[in-house]
Amino acid sequence: MIATIVQTPFAEIAALLMIAAIVGFVGIILRQPLIVSFIAVGLIAGPSALDLVKSDAQISLLSELGIAVLLFLVGIKLDVKLIRSLGPVSLLTGIGQVGFTSVFGYLIGLALGLGQVTSLYVAVALTFSSTIIIVKLLSDKREIDSLHGQIALGFLIVQDLVVVLAMIVLSAIGISAAGGHDGGAGGGSVPMVLASGIAMVALVIVFVRYFANPLTERLARAPELLVIFAIAQAAMFAAISDFVGLGKEVGGLLAGISLASTAYRETIAARLAPLRDFLLLFFFIALGSALDLSLLGAHMGGAIIFSLFVLIGNPLIVLAIMGAMGYRKRTGFLAGLTVAQISEFSLIFVAMGVSLGHVQEDALGLVTMVGLVTIAASTYMITYSHQLYALFEPLLGMFERKDTPREPSETDAVHGDVYKVIVFGLGRFGTAIGLRLRKRGIRVLGVDFNPLAVRRWRELGLETKFGDATDPEFLAELPQAHAEWIVSTIPIHPTGLSHEDARTTLIQLSRMSGFRGRIAVSSHHPNDTEDLLASGADLVLEPFQDAADRAVDILCGGKEEERTDIPAIKTEEQQMS
Repeated sequence: MIATIVQTPFAEIAALLMIAAIVGFVGIILRQPLIVSFIAVGLIAGPSALDLVKSDAQISLLSELGIAVLLFLVGIKLDVKLIRSLGPVSLLTGIGQVGFTSVFGYLIGLALGLGQVTSLYVAVALTFSSTIIIVKLLSDKREIDSLHGQIALGFLIVQDLVVVLAMIVLSAIGISAAGGHDGGAGGGSVPMVLASGIAMVALVIVFVRYFANPLTERLARAPELLVIFAIAQAAMFAAISDFVGLGKEVGGLLAGISLASTAYRETIAARLAPLRDFLLLFFFIALGSALDLSLLGAHMGGAIIFSLFVLIGNPLIVLAIMGAMGYRKRTGFLAGLTVAQISEFSLIFVAMGVSLGHVQEDALGLVTMVGLVTIAASTYMITYSHQLYALFEPLLGMFERKDTPREPSETDAVHGDVYKVIVFGLGRFGTAIGLRLRKRGIRVLGVDFNPLAVRRWRELGLETKFGDATDPEFLAELPQAHAEWIVSTIPIHPTGLSHEDARTTLIQLSRMSGFRGRIAVSSHHPNDTEDLLASGADLVLEPFQDAADRAVDILCGGKEEERTDIPAIKTEEQQMS
């Protein structure tokens, strides 16, 4: 009946979105990530159930744009410095897990009679863990800044690098096998594709060297334009990469890498995350609607075997490697649980193999089943990781050395970004606070949404991040674990509306993100004090009243503090001139 009502592409998309909202709500109740819900939406809307999906061209276009944005966000998050800060543990654990999963996954595939090529594709697909799911779950548990959380992020970056290499190799193999590239004039042979790839890498290097920072700094003055530019960058690089034969996926990755060195990458990533989730819905709808439920049932036995391999084998190899390197069994166990699932890249990787004719549709169905099982199960494993550790702790002694030399030193290295105070609003008042805190030996981090204010702080030698105080994802990523104070000096808007809301929003979001310290906010109106305290502020700063009190103290015989080493603070107009 629904299929007869949905007669136009607009009505079809509207119906799919409504089904996605309902299924997603059920998934939230079951504490499942949206990926599981999205794939379920595709199965429900596909020919095996409601048979709603008819606008294949439109859904395919949105799906391809979603993949480009997803890989763009992977590229913009690639931070090699994090791997170096964690030492060899990220590199060795990441490579060890990828190698172990690839080799034994390939052997399992051969034992199940999948064939050499299909077994290779499935084995490589099983090596990818979902960065989105892991970061979300660890953030919800306030463990993203913990030792095991930071190590997990490190070897996830190693996996992301493997994704890049695998997709480049896959694109080159596809060109070689096809004898050319159908999609554009740029590709005709492997040497031509490699030359095109080198040219695109050179383009990225030139862009990063000469254009990325000044361009994004100017665009950041209009945040909406910065987001549009980021989407355009992802789409343009994906289109060029597809034209020369490298595939849209590689282009999206290179687009993200081209902006990864800018000061605004966190803001871009935070603002594109909802768009990524929206567009990926259509990728999973297209994927689920193309799957035959009878094929999924035919591979149920193989899916269970591969799922057990991922759920048990991946955590064990991480635990073994980290134990051999001198980490405690608890750290290794908690970090190992984060790789007990496959990711959306696994499905994209096998889908590329299907499009190139290397593997059949049933291989995609098999990997999809593994994805559904492992993502659903690992969500509960990570959520209840500490209870699981308490249960299995007596059996984990073999994975811990008598001495654990890596743990103390690595903890200090991981928590390098330790700030006692985080200041939001880098105007004259906020800058004066930051300079005086630094003078007293207190490490402070400044946050502002004004590029000029951010640049001014850096010129003064203060550490800063560009971001929005009302963005929950940005706040969740800030190094709050060791902060004792959050200070808001966000100026009051002349209308008395928007920035007052920003102050109370900052208080609420900071508490929601797990901040356990104290919060101080500034106010220029005495009437605001009670409202701000009622909103959760621990201290209300009144700059004019406080300055007047201090001036009276000095005039009445108090001693004025020295002001050496504190430079004059220019106004924004003076800075622009």
